Amino acid sequence: MKISTKGRYAVRVMLDLALNNNGECIKVKDIAERQGISEKYLEQIIAVLKKAGYVKSVRGAQGGYQIAREPKEYTVGMILRLTEGSLAPVACLDDDTAECERWDSCETLGVWKELYAAINRVVDNVTIADLVERRRQRLEVMDFSI
Repeated sequence: MKISTKGRYAVRVMLDLALNNNGECIKVKDIAERQGISEKYLEQIIAVLKKAGYVKSVRGAQGGYQIAREPKEYTVGMILRLTEGSLAPVACLDDDTAECERWDSCETLGVWKELYAAINRVVDNVTIADLVERRRQRLEVMDFSI
């Protein structure tokens, strides 16, 4: 399973909004520049995040975007499921897929279930606040090594 650029960028956008949350709105141009993402593509991603209520927007000269809630309230899993859909490694584990006809005799099903559980365990236990903290720690380490 590969996470698309849309999913990866959505996580980066949420992290960027959290890192730069100073009470003022953040312009798409600034996010795009910091993240190396085209403004046009970024606008599409932000539209998805906005529709889900993950970000809020303000129009006008001083307008832009802000993270809607506290960073600790967003998991990487929430953002990826919003942009990617199911994170199941095989179709038979998708919630909206009819049960596989080989369900009771499939020798590999246990492997796919374990993989799916591991994916969910990771992405559902890392929040945007955790990523902010990882960034802070990484920058501290870089400061000490200089």
